[in-house]
Amino acid sequence: MKKNFKNIGYAFLLALSLGSCKKSIDEKFNNPEKTAVVTIPYMFTGMLNNTRVRAEYWHYRTFILTATADFSQTSFLPNTNTVYQPNDGYMGGRWEDFYHPNGSANGVMALYRTMEVTYNQMSATDKANNDVIMNAARVTLYDQASQMVDCWGDIPFSEAGSLETSATVKNPKFDDQIALYKSFIAGLDAASTYFKTATLSGQASKAFTTQDILLGGSVDKWRRYANSIRLRLLMRMSFYDEAGSKTEVTKMLADPTSYPLMDGGNVAAYNPATTDALLVPLTTYTGSLQSALTEGGSNYAPDYLLNTVMLPANDPRIPVLFDKGSNALATGNPGNPVYRAMPVTFTSDQASSEALKYSVVDSTTFLTNNKLPGIVITAPEVNFLKAEAFERWGGGDAKAAYETAVGQSVYFYFYLNSLGTGVKPTLNAADIPTFLASATVAYTGSQTDKLAKIWIQKWAHFGFMQGTQAWSEYRRTKYPVLNFPSAGKLANYTTPPTRLVYPSIETGFNSHYSDVQAKDKRNAKIFWDVK
Repeated sequence: MKKNFKNIGYAFLLALSLGSCKKSIDEKFNNPEKTAVVTIPYMFTGMLNNTRVRAEYWHYRTFILTATADFSQTSFLPNTNTVYQPNDGYMGGRWEDFYHPNGSANGVMALYRTMEVTYNQMSATDKANNDVIMNAARVTLYDQASQMVDCWGDIPFSEAGSLETSATVKNPKFDDQIALYKSFIAGLDAASTYFKTATLSGQASKAFTTQDILLGGSVDKWRRYANSIRLRLLMRMSFYDEAGSKTEVTKMLADPTSYPLMDGGNVAAYNPATTDALLVPLTTYTGSLQSALTEGGSNYAPDYLLNTVMLPANDPRIPVLFDKGSNALATGNPGNPVYRAMPVTFTSDQASSEALKYSVVDSTTFLTNNKLPGIVITAPEVNFLKAEAFERWGGGDAKAAYETAVGQSVYFYFYLNSLGTGVKPTLNAADIPTFLASATVAYTGSQTDKLAKIWIQKWAHFGFMQGTQAWSEYRRTKYPVLNFPSAGKLANYTTPPTRLVYPSIETGFNSHYSDVQAKDKRNAKIFWDVK
Protein backbone atom coordinates (compact mmCIF):
# COMPACT_ATOMS: atom_id res chain seq x y z
CA MET A 1 0.00 0.00 0.00
CA LYS A 2 2.82 2.40 0.90
CA LYS A 3 4.54 1.70 -2.40
CA ASN A 4 1.32 2.28 -4.34
CA PHE A 5 0.70 5.54 -2.53
CA LYS A 6 4.22 6.70 -3.40
CA ASN A 7 3.72 5.88 -7.07
CA ILE A 8 0.35 7.65 -7.17
CA GLY A 9 1.83 10.69 -5.45
CA TYR A 10 4.73 10.81 -7.89
CA ALA A 11 2.42 10.47 -10.88
CA PHE A 12 0.35 13.38 -9.55
CA LEU A 13 3.41 15.57 -9.06
CA LEU A 14 4.78 14.61 -12.45
CA ALA A 15 1.50 15.47 -14.13
CA LEU A 16 1.52 18.87 -12.44
CA SER A 17 5.11 19.46 -13.46
CA LEU A 18 4.66 18.40 -17.07
CA GLY A 19 1.36 20.20 -17.26
CA SER A 20 3.07 23.41 -16.26
CA CYS A 21 5.70 22.74 -18.93
CA LYS A 22 3.00 22.37 -21.56
CA LYS A 23 1.28 25.52 -20.38
CA SER A 24 4.56 27.44 -20.45
CA ILE A 25 5.15 26.36 -24.05
CA ASP A 26 1.69 27.48 -25.09
CA GLU A 27 2.01 30.82 -23.33
CA LYS A 28 5.56 31.48 -24.44
CA PHE A 29 5.21 30.77 -28.12
CA ASN A 30 1.63 31.68 -29.04
CA ASN A 31 1.40 34.98 -30.83
CA PRO A 32 -1.18 37.61 -29.85
CA GLU A 33 -3.58 36.51 -32.60
CA LYS A 34 -3.22 32.85 -31.51
CA THR A 35 -2.76 31.73 -35.12
CA ALA A 36 -1.11 28.34 -35.55
CA VAL A 37 0.66 29.52 -38.69
CA VAL A 38 2.71 31.94 -36.63
CA THR A 39 3.04 29.75 -33.55
CA ILE A 40 5.18 27.15 -35.29
CA PRO A 41 7.74 29.75 -36.40
CA TYR A 42 7.84 31.12 -32.85
CA MET A 43 8.44 27.66 -31.39
CA PHE A 44 11.13 27.04 -34.00
CA THR A 45 12.96 30.12 -32.76
CA GLY A 46 12.65 28.65 -29.28
CA MET A 47 14.31 25.43 -30.44
CA LEU A 48 17.20 27.38 -31.90
CA ASN A 49 17.53 29.70 -28.92
CA ASN A 50 19.16 26.90 -26.96
CA THR A 51 21.33 27.71 -23.97
CA ARG A 52 22.97 24.30 -24.44
CA VAL A 53 24.31 25.59 -27.76
CA ARG A 54 25.10 29.16 -26.81
CA ALA A 55 28.51 30.14 -25.43
CA GLU A 56 27.10 31.01 -22.02
CA TYR A 57 28.09 30.50 -18.41
CA TRP A 58 25.88 27.68 -17.10
CA HIS A 59 26.38 25.20 -19.93
CA TYR A 60 30.14 25.61 -19.91
CA ARG A 61 30.58 25.84 -16.15
CA THR A 62 28.46 22.80 -15.30
CA PHE A 63 28.82 20.52 -18.31
CA ILE A 64 31.52 21.29 -20.85
CA LEU A 65 34.24 22.37 -18.41
CA THR A 66 33.46 19.74 -15.77
CA ALA A 67 32.89 16.79 -18.10
CA THR A 68 33.36 16.65 -21.87
CA ALA A 69 36.25 19.12 -22.23
CA ASP A 70 37.97 17.58 -19.20
CA PHE A 71 37.56 14.07 -20.57
CA SER A 72 39.07 15.13 -23.90
CA GLN A 73 41.70 17.44 -22.33
CA THR A 74 40.66 20.31 -24.56
CA SER A 75 40.51 22.38 -21.39
CA PHE A 76 42.91 22.42 -18.46
CA LEU A 77 42.49 19.21 -16.45
CA PRO A 78 42.52 19.91 -12.70
CA ASN A 79 44.29 17.07 -10.90
CA THR A 80 41.68 16.64 -8.17
CA ASN A 81 40.44 13.36 -6.75
CA THR A 82 36.95 13.83 -8.22
CA VAL A 83 37.85 15.11 -11.67
CA TYR A 84 36.61 11.93 -13.38
CA GLN A 85 33.35 11.83 -11.43
CA PRO A 86 30.68 13.95 -13.15
CA ASN A 87 28.29 15.80 -10.89
CA ASP A 88 24.92 14.04 -11.03
CA GLY A 89 22.97 17.27 -10.64
CA TYR A 90 24.87 18.98 -13.43
CA MET A 91 24.51 16.00 -15.75
CA GLY A 92 20.83 15.80 -14.88
CA GLY A 93 20.43 19.44 -15.80
CA ARG A 94 21.93 18.79 -19.22
CA TRP A 95 19.62 15.79 -19.67
CA GLU A 96 16.49 17.67 -18.62
CA ASP A 97 17.26 20.67 -20.80
CA PHE A 98 16.98 18.48 -23.88
CA TYR A 99 13.56 17.14 -22.92
CA HIS A 100 11.72 19.87 -21.02
CA PRO A 101 11.48 23.67 -20.75
CA ASN A 102 13.61 24.58 -17.76
CA GLY A 103 14.46 28.17 -16.94
CA SER A 104 16.19 29.66 -19.98
CA ALA A 105 16.44 26.27 -21.70
CA ASN A 106 13.40 25.77 -23.89
CA GLY A 107 13.48 21.96 -24.17
CA VAL A 108 14.18 20.96 -27.77
CA MET A 109 12.17 17.74 -27.55
CA ALA A 110 9.09 19.29 -25.91
CA LEU A 111 9.03 22.12 -28.41
CA TYR A 112 9.36 19.81 -31.38
CA ARG A 113 6.56 17.54 -30.16
CA THR A 114 4.32 20.56 -29.64
CA MET A 115 5.15 21.74 -33.15
CA GLU A 116 4.19 18.30 -34.48
CA VAL A 117 0.80 18.45 -32.80
CA THR A 118 0.17 21.97 -34.05
CA TYR A 119 1.22 21.04 -37.57
CA ASN A 120 -0.97 17.94 -37.69
CA GLN A 121 -4.03 20.03 -36.83
CA MET A 122 -3.47 22.48 -39.69
CA SER A 123 -5.18 22.78 -43.03
CA ALA A 124 -3.27 21.63 -46.11
CA THR A 125 -2.47 25.23 -47.00
CA ASP A 126 -1.08 26.04 -43.57
CA LYS A 127 0.92 22.82 -43.56
CA ALA A 128 2.52 23.81 -46.86
CA ASN A 129 3.49 27.17 -45.40
CA ASN A 130 5.12 25.49 -42.40
CA ASP A 131 6.85 22.59 -44.16
CA VAL A 132 10.18 24.41 -44.41
CA ILE A 133 10.24 25.17 -40.70
CA MET A 134 9.23 21.63 -39.74
CA ASN A 135 12.08 20.23 -41.85
CA ALA A 136 14.54 22.65 -40.29
CA ALA A 137 13.22 21.74 -36.84
CA ARG A 138 13.85 18.05 -37.56
CA VAL A 139 17.44 18.80 -38.54
CA THR A 140 17.88 20.68 -35.26
CA LEU A 141 16.30 17.84 -33.30
CA TYR A 142 18.46 15.15 -34.93
CA ASP A 143 21.61 17.17 -34.34
CA GLN A 144 20.83 17.67 -30.66
CA ALA A 145 19.54 14.13 -30.11
CA SER A 146 22.65 12.60 -31.69
CA GLN A 147 24.76 14.46 -29.14
CA MET A 148 22.64 12.97 -26.37
CA VAL A 149 23.33 9.52 -27.83
CA ASP A 150 27.04 10.32 -28.02
CA CYS A 151 27.07 11.04 -24.30
CA TRP A 152 24.65 8.44 -22.90
CA GLY A 153 23.89 5.79 -25.54
CA ASP A 154 20.26 4.62 -25.50
CA ILE A 155 17.92 7.53 -24.78
CA PRO A 156 14.15 8.07 -24.68
CA PHE A 157 13.15 9.45 -28.06
CA SER A 158 10.22 7.90 -29.92
CA GLU A 159 7.93 8.04 -26.87
CA ALA A 160 9.42 11.20 -25.35
CA GLY A 161 7.07 14.17 -25.20
CA SER A 162 3.87 12.17 -24.67
CA LEU A 163 2.25 15.05 -22.81
CA GLU A 164 2.65 17.26 -25.86
CA THR A 165 1.42 14.63 -28.33
CA SER A 166 -1.36 12.89 -26.40
CA ALA A 167 -1.98 14.92 -23.23
CA THR A 168 -1.01 11.87 -21.16
CA VAL A 169 1.83 11.27 -18.74
CA LYS A 170 3.80 8.26 -19.97
CA ASN A 171 7.23 7.01 -19.02
CA PRO A 172 9.07 6.82 -22.35
CA LYS A 173 11.06 3.76 -23.30
CA PHE A 174 14.78 3.97 -24.03
CA ASP A 175 15.35 3.65 -27.78
CA ASP A 176 18.28 1.67 -29.10
CA GLN A 177 21.21 3.97 -29.87
CA ILE A 178 22.10 2.25 -33.15
CA ALA A 179 18.54 2.45 -34.43
CA LEU A 180 18.40 6.10 -33.41
CA TYR A 181 21.60 6.97 -35.26
CA LYS A 182 20.34 5.26 -38.39
CA SER A 183 17.01 7.06 -38.14
CA PHE A 184 18.76 10.42 -37.72
CA ILE A 185 20.92 9.74 -40.78
CA ALA A 186 17.85 8.81 -42.83
CA GLY A 187 15.93 11.81 -41.53
CA LEU A 188 18.73 14.21 -42.39
CA ASP A 189 18.83 12.79 -45.91
CA ALA A 190 15.08 13.32 -46.24
CA ALA A 191 15.40 16.90 -45.03
CA SER A 192 18.19 17.59 -47.50
CA THR A 193 16.04 16.21 -50.30
CA TYR A 194 13.21 18.51 -49.24
CA PHE A 195 15.45 21.58 -49.14
CA LYS A 196 16.83 20.74 -52.59
CA THR A 197 13.51 21.51 -54.31
CA ALA A 198 11.69 23.60 -51.70
CA THR A 199 9.72 26.53 -53.10
CA LEU A 200 8.41 28.88 -50.44
CA SER A 201 5.36 31.09 -50.57
CA GLY A 202 5.80 34.71 -49.58
CA GLN A 203 4.29 33.99 -46.18
CA ALA A 204 6.51 30.97 -45.58
CA SER A 205 9.62 32.80 -46.73
CA LYS A 206 8.93 35.77 -44.47
CA ALA A 207 8.27 33.61 -41.42
CA PHE A 208 11.34 31.44 -42.04
CA THR A 209 13.64 34.42 -42.57
CA THR A 210 12.30 36.26 -39.53
CA GLN A 211 12.32 33.37 -37.06
CA ASP A 212 15.44 31.50 -38.17
CA ILE A 213 18.04 32.97 -35.82
CA LEU A 214 20.66 30.40 -36.87
CA LEU A 215 20.88 30.55 -40.67
CA GLY A 216 18.72 33.51 -41.58
CA GLY A 217 16.09 31.52 -43.45
CA SER A 218 18.53 30.29 -46.10
CA VAL A 219 17.21 27.05 -47.59
CA ASP A 220 20.64 26.44 -49.13
CA LYS A 221 22.38 26.70 -45.76
CA TRP A 222 19.85 24.37 -44.13
CA ARG A 223 20.50 21.85 -46.87
CA ARG A 224 24.24 22.14 -46.26
CA TYR A 225 23.73 21.91 -42.51
CA ALA A 226 21.65 18.73 -42.86
CA ASN A 227 24.23 17.12 -45.15
CA SER A 228 27.12 18.15 -42.91
CA ILE A 229 25.57 16.69 -39.75
CA ARG A 230 24.76 13.55 -41.73
CA LEU A 231 28.41 13.32 -42.79
CA ARG A 232 29.46 13.75 -39.15
CA LEU A 233 27.20 10.91 -37.99
CA LEU A 234 28.21 8.57 -40.81
CA MET A 235 31.89 9.08 -40.03
CA ARG A 236 31.23 8.77 -36.31
CA MET A 237 29.86 5.26 -36.81
CA SER A 238 32.31 4.32 -39.57
CA PHE A 239 34.38 1.96 -37.42
CA TYR A 240 31.20 0.20 -36.32
CA ASP A 241 29.72 -0.16 -39.82
CA GLU A 242 32.49 0.70 -42.25
CA ALA A 243 30.78 -0.75 -45.30
CA GLY A 244 27.57 1.17 -44.72
CA SER A 245 29.32 4.43 -43.91
CA LYS A 246 31.68 4.09 -46.86
CA THR A 247 28.79 3.58 -49.29
CA GLU A 248 26.88 6.63 -48.09
CA VAL A 249 29.85 8.94 -47.58
CA THR A 250 31.50 8.20 -50.92
CA LYS A 251 28.15 8.78 -52.59
CA MET A 252 27.87 12.18 -50.92
CA LEU A 253 31.42 13.30 -51.60
CA ALA A 254 31.31 12.16 -55.23
CA ASP A 255 28.30 14.38 -55.92
CA PRO A 256 28.69 17.80 -54.25
CA THR A 257 25.90 19.21 -56.40
CA SER A 258 23.37 16.85 -54.86
CA TYR A 259 25.04 16.91 -51.43
CA PRO A 260 26.42 20.42 -50.82
CA LEU A 261 28.25 20.82 -47.52
CA MET A 262 29.24 23.59 -45.16
CA ASP A 263 32.83 23.31 -46.35
CA GLY A 264 33.69 26.93 -47.03
CA GLY A 265 33.98 26.34 -50.75
CA ASN A 266 37.14 24.30 -50.10
CA VAL A 267 39.07 27.54 -49.54
CA ALA A 268 41.26 28.05 -46.47
CA ALA A 269 40.71 31.82 -46.32
CA TYR A 270 36.99 31.54 -45.75
CA ASN A 271 34.53 33.69 -43.82
CA PRO A 272 33.08 31.82 -40.82
CA ALA A 273 30.38 34.47 -40.33
CA THR A 274 28.76 33.71 -43.67
CA THR A 275 29.63 30.01 -43.96
CA ASP A 276 29.41 28.21 -40.64
CA ALA A 277 26.38 27.36 -38.51
CA LEU A 278 27.00 29.74 -35.61
CA LEU A 279 24.38 30.83 -33.10
CA VAL A 280 25.20 34.49 -32.51
CA PRO A 281 24.43 35.97 -29.08
CA LEU A 282 21.20 37.83 -28.58
CA THR A 283 21.57 41.60 -28.73
CA THR A 284 20.60 41.78 -25.06
CA TYR A 285 23.39 39.42 -23.94
CA THR A 286 26.16 41.09 -21.93
CA GLY A 287 27.82 38.09 -20.27
CA SER A 288 30.92 36.11 -21.17
CA LEU A 289 32.67 32.85 -20.34
CA GLN A 290 35.04 34.49 -17.86
CA SER A 291 33.43 33.12 -14.70
CA ALA A 292 32.79 29.72 -16.29
CA LEU A 293 36.49 29.42 -17.12
CA THR A 294 38.03 30.93 -14.00
CA GLU A 295 35.83 29.48 -11.25
CA GLY A 296 37.03 25.94 -11.86
CA GLY A 297 40.54 26.79 -13.03
CA SER A 298 39.71 25.96 -16.63
CA ASN A 299 41.34 29.18 -17.81
CA TYR A 300 44.80 27.61 -17.85
CA ALA A 301 46.19 26.25 -21.09
CA PRO A 302 45.82 22.47 -21.60
CA ASP A 303 49.12 20.60 -21.51
CA TYR A 304 48.96 18.35 -24.56
CA LEU A 305 47.23 20.88 -26.81
CA LEU A 306 49.73 23.68 -26.26
CA ASN A 307 52.96 21.89 -25.33
CA THR A 308 52.80 18.90 -27.66
CA VAL A 309 50.55 19.83 -30.57
CA MET A 310 50.86 23.58 -31.08
CA LEU A 311 54.22 24.83 -29.85
CA PRO A 312 56.44 22.39 -31.81
CA ALA A 313 54.61 23.42 -35.00
CA ASN A 314 54.75 27.17 -34.24
CA ASP A 315 50.99 27.10 -34.68
CA PRO A 316 49.69 30.52 -35.84
CA ARG A 317 46.56 30.02 -33.70
CA ILE A 318 48.54 30.25 -30.46
CA PRO A 319 48.32 34.04 -29.96
CA VAL A 320 44.53 34.07 -30.35
CA LEU A 321 43.99 30.95 -28.25
CA PHE A 322 46.32 31.76 -25.36
CA ASP A 323 47.97 34.55 -23.39
CA LYS A 324 51.45 33.90 -22.03
CA GLY A 325 50.20 34.94 -18.63
CA SER A 326 51.92 37.05 -16.00
CA ASN A 327 53.25 36.46 -12.49
CA ALA A 328 51.19 38.78 -10.33
CA LEU A 329 53.19 37.75 -7.25
CA ALA A 330 56.54 38.80 -8.70
CA THR A 331 57.92 42.32 -8.52
CA GLY A 332 56.50 44.43 -11.30
CA ASN A 333 54.00 41.75 -12.35
CA PRO A 334 56.21 40.63 -15.25
CA GLY A 335 54.70 38.86 -18.21
CA ASN A 336 55.82 35.32 -18.78
CA PRO A 337 58.47 35.16 -21.53
CA VAL A 338 57.06 32.22 -23.47
CA TYR A 339 53.91 30.23 -24.05
CA ARG A 340 53.78 27.04 -22.00
CA ALA A 341 51.11 24.99 -20.28
CA MET A 342 51.21 23.42 -16.85
CA PRO A 343 52.01 19.70 -17.00
CA VAL A 344 48.91 17.57 -16.62
CA THR A 345 50.77 15.60 -13.93
CA PHE A 346 50.96 18.58 -11.57
CA THR A 347 49.24 17.91 -8.26
CA SER A 348 46.63 20.35 -7.02
CA ASP A 349 49.21 21.89 -4.68
CA GLN A 350 51.73 22.29 -7.49
CA ALA A 351 49.12 23.83 -9.74
CA SER A 352 48.13 26.32 -7.04
CA SER A 353 51.70 27.42 -6.35
CA GLU A 354 53.01 27.40 -9.93
CA ALA A 355 49.98 28.48 -11.97
CA LEU A 356 51.05 32.09 -12.50
CA LYS A 357 54.12 30.94 -14.42
CA TYR A 358 52.02 29.35 -17.14
CA SER A 359 49.81 30.38 -20.05
CA VAL A 360 46.08 30.96 -19.88
CA VAL A 361 43.30 31.09 -22.47
CA ASP A 362 43.19 34.32 -24.41
CA SER A 363 41.13 37.06 -22.80
CA THR A 364 40.07 38.80 -26.02
CA THR A 365 38.96 35.60 -27.73
CA PHE A 366 37.40 33.81 -24.78
CA LEU A 367 37.40 35.35 -21.31
CA THR A 368 35.73 38.69 -21.93
CA ASN A 369 34.22 38.15 -25.38
CA ASN A 370 30.44 38.62 -25.16
CA LYS A 371 30.10 38.11 -28.91
CA LEU A 372 31.23 34.48 -28.91
CA PRO A 373 28.77 32.40 -30.93
CA GLY A 374 27.48 28.98 -30.07
CA ILE A 375 29.23 26.63 -32.47
CA VAL A 376 26.93 24.19 -34.29
CA ILE A 377 29.20 23.02 -37.11
CA THR A 378 32.06 24.63 -39.01
CA ALA A 379 33.80 24.25 -42.37
CA PRO A 380 37.05 22.99 -40.79
CA GLU A 381 35.23 20.05 -39.18
CA VAL A 382 33.56 19.19 -42.49
CA ASN A 383 36.87 19.22 -44.34
CA PHE A 384 38.55 17.11 -41.67
CA LEU A 385 35.74 14.58 -42.17
CA LYS A 386 36.29 14.70 -45.93
CA ALA A 387 40.03 14.22 -45.47
CA GLU A 388 39.49 11.13 -43.32
CA ALA A 389 37.05 9.64 -45.81
CA PHE A 390 39.36 10.28 -48.76
CA GLU A 391 42.34 8.82 -46.89
CA ARG A 392 40.51 5.66 -45.87
CA TRP A 393 38.40 5.03 -48.96
CA GLY A 394 39.75 7.14 -51.81
CA GLY A 395 37.59 9.22 -54.11
CA GLY A 396 39.25 12.57 -53.48
CA ASP A 397 42.38 14.45 -52.44
CA ALA A 398 42.87 13.78 -48.74
CA LYS A 399 45.91 16.06 -48.49
CA ALA A 400 44.06 19.01 -50.03
CA ALA A 401 41.04 18.52 -47.75
CA TYR A 402 43.29 18.23 -44.68
CA GLU A 403 45.32 21.32 -45.50
CA THR A 404 42.16 23.28 -46.26
CA ALA A 405 40.72 22.25 -42.89
CA VAL A 406 43.84 23.25 -40.97
CA GLY A 407 44.01 26.60 -42.74
CA GLN A 408 40.32 27.22 -42.15
CA SER A 409 40.77 26.51 -38.45
CA VAL A 410 43.36 29.28 -38.29
CA TYR A 411 40.95 31.72 -39.95
CA PHE A 412 38.14 30.52 -37.68
CA TYR A 413 39.94 31.33 -34.45
CA PHE A 414 41.18 34.67 -35.73
CA TYR A 415 37.54 35.39 -36.55
CA LEU A 416 36.48 34.60 -32.97
CA ASN A 417 39.26 36.85 -31.72
CA SER A 418 38.05 39.67 -33.97
CA LEU A 419 34.68 39.63 -32.20
CA GLY A 420 36.21 40.49 -28.84
CA THR A 421 37.55 43.66 -27.30
CA GLY A 422 41.26 43.81 -26.54
CA VAL A 423 44.48 42.68 -28.16
CA LYS A 424 43.88 41.42 -31.69
CA PRO A 425 46.92 39.89 -33.40
CA THR A 426 47.09 40.19 -37.16
CA LEU A 427 46.98 37.01 -39.18
CA ASN A 428 49.84 36.68 -41.63
CA ALA A 429 48.51 34.42 -44.38
CA ALA A 430 52.08 33.43 -45.26
CA ASP A 431 52.40 31.70 -41.88
CA ILE A 432 49.89 29.03 -42.87
CA PRO A 433 52.00 27.27 -45.57
CA THR A 434 54.94 27.28 -43.15
CA PHE A 435 52.70 25.79 -40.47
CA LEU A 436 51.45 23.10 -42.87
CA ALA A 437 55.05 22.19 -43.73
CA SER A 438 56.13 21.67 -40.11
CA ALA A 439 57.10 18.12 -39.25
CA THR A 440 54.21 17.37 -36.89
CA VAL A 441 51.58 18.84 -39.21
CA ALA A 442 52.81 18.03 -42.73
CA TYR A 443 50.65 15.46 -44.50
CA THR A 444 53.34 12.81 -44.82
CA GLY A 445 54.04 9.30 -43.58
CA SER A 446 51.99 6.12 -43.53
CA GLN A 447 48.21 6.05 -43.67
CA THR A 448 48.23 5.61 -39.90
CA ASP A 449 50.39 8.73 -39.56
CA LYS A 450 48.13 10.74 -41.85
CA LEU A 451 44.94 9.72 -40.11
CA ALA A 452 46.50 10.55 -36.76
CA LYS A 453 47.32 14.04 -38.02
CA ILE A 454 43.76 14.52 -39.30
CA TRP A 455 42.28 13.44 -35.98
CA ILE A 456 44.69 15.43 -33.80
CA GLN A 457 44.19 18.61 -35.79
CA LYS A 458 40.42 18.14 -35.68
CA TRP A 459 40.63 17.65 -31.91
CA ALA A 460 42.67 20.85 -31.67
CA HIS A 461 40.12 22.68 -33.79
CA PHE A 462 37.25 21.61 -31.54
CA GLY A 463 39.05 22.85 -28.43
CA PHE A 464 37.02 23.44 -25.30
CA MET A 465 34.38 25.41 -27.20
CA GLN A 466 33.23 22.14 -28.80
CA GLY A 467 34.21 19.94 -25.90
CA THR A 468 31.43 17.41 -26.51
CA GLN A 469 32.49 16.86 -30.12
CA ALA A 470 36.12 16.61 -29.00
CA TRP A 471 35.25 13.94 -26.42
CA SER A 472 33.22 11.96 -28.95
CA GLU A 473 36.00 12.01 -31.53
CA TYR A 474 38.65 11.20 -28.93
CA ARG A 475 36.71 8.10 -27.91
CA ARG A 476 36.07 7.12 -31.55
CA THR A 477 39.60 7.60 -32.90
CA LYS A 478 41.73 7.19 -29.75
CA TYR A 479 43.72 10.25 -30.83
CA PRO A 480 45.53 12.10 -29.51
CA VAL A 481 47.15 9.67 -27.08
CA LEU A 482 46.59 11.44 -23.78
CA ASN A 483 47.88 10.88 -20.27
CA PHE A 484 45.17 10.96 -17.62
CA PRO A 485 46.70 10.92 -14.10
CA SER A 486 45.15 8.24 -11.89
CA ALA A 487 47.06 8.59 -8.62
CA GLY A 488 44.99 9.83 -5.71
CA LYS A 489 41.67 9.56 -7.50
CA LEU A 490 38.53 8.19 -5.88
CA ALA A 491 38.08 4.43 -6.04
CA ASN A 492 36.21 3.45 -9.22
CA TYR A 493 36.94 6.89 -10.68
CA THR A 494 40.61 6.59 -11.61
CA THR A 495 40.04 7.21 -15.32
CA PRO A 496 37.59 9.29 -17.33
CA PRO A 497 34.31 7.55 -18.21
CA THR A 498 33.65 6.27 -21.70
CA ARG A 499 30.02 7.37 -21.40
CA LEU A 500 27.91 9.33 -18.94
CA VAL A 501 25.72 7.31 -16.60
CA TYR A 502 22.06 8.22 -16.59
CA PRO A 503 21.29 10.98 -14.08
CA SER A 504 19.17 10.21 -11.03
CA ILE A 505 16.46 12.58 -12.25
CA GLU A 506 15.78 9.95 -14.95
CA THR A 507 16.70 6.69 -13.22
CA GLY A 508 14.62 7.49 -10.15
CA PHE A 509 11.40 8.16 -12.01
CA ASN A 510 11.34 6.38 -15.38
CA SER A 511 10.09 2.82 -14.93
CA HIS A 512 11.76 1.84 -18.21
CA TYR A 513 15.18 2.41 -16.64
CA SER A 514 15.18 -1.26 -15.70
CA ASP A 515 15.48 -2.05 -19.42
CA VAL A 516 18.90 -0.38 -19.61
CA GLN A 517 20.10 -0.60 -16.02
CA ALA A 518 22.43 -3.54 -16.63
CA LYS A 519 24.47 -1.59 -19.17
CA ASP A 520 24.38 1.74 -17.33
CA LYS A 521 28.09 1.63 -16.48
CA ARG A 522 30.60 4.45 -16.71
CA ASN A 523 33.03 2.15 -18.52
CA ALA A 524 30.47 0.89 -21.05
CA LYS A 525 30.97 2.21 -24.55
CA ILE A 526 28.77 4.00 -27.05
CA PHE A 527 28.13 1.69 -30.00
CA TRP A 528 30.52 3.53 -32.33
CA ASP A 529 33.42 3.27 -29.84
CA VAL A 530 35.00 0.07 -31.18
CA LYS A 531 38.51 1.06 -32.25
